[in-house]
Amino acid sequence: MTPQEASALPYRRCAGVVLVNGDGLIFAGQRKESPSAAWQMPQGGIDEGEKPKKAALRELWEETGVTADLVDFVAKAPRWVTYDLPPELLGKVWGGKYRGQEQKWFLFRFTGRDDQIDIATVHPEFSAWKWVTADEMIAAIVPFKRAVYQQVVDMFRDHLA
Repeated sequence: MTPQEASALPYRRCAGVVLVNGDGLIFAGQRKESPSAAWQMPQGGIDEGEKPKKAALRELWEETGVTADLVDFVAKAPRWVTYDLPPELLGKVWGGKYRGQEQKWFLFRFTGRDDQIDIATVHPEFSAWKWVTADEMIAAIVPFKRAVYQQVVDMFRDHLA
């Protein structure tokens, strides 16, 4: 795919969740399909007609088993953030229909217990999970998403450890 073809593709709309515990630490999940370290926060596509916050809560449940009654809404990112796929993934993920993602992020405080987090979901995306600091989260994300995670952390910094 040429750079001109790639730039003509739209962004995939996505909702992301910064899930923090009472200590201000962030939930990080290790991507199941990745052979190397690829930790990330819960996130996924927004369905047609779905509101971003509802999509965020759905993705949180689908990826972590955490239901809406176990979280308190804290904040919504003031703007959408985008990233472009690296050339080696362009045309290979999401059926080749998108150049990257346009994401709306939400911060929720986890009010449950750690044993209420269950990554062994119907369609598991994570093989492991842990609580991390904001700086650890930024360092653990795949490099092409690092700038997005930095922006998200900066937007929510006042609520994080």
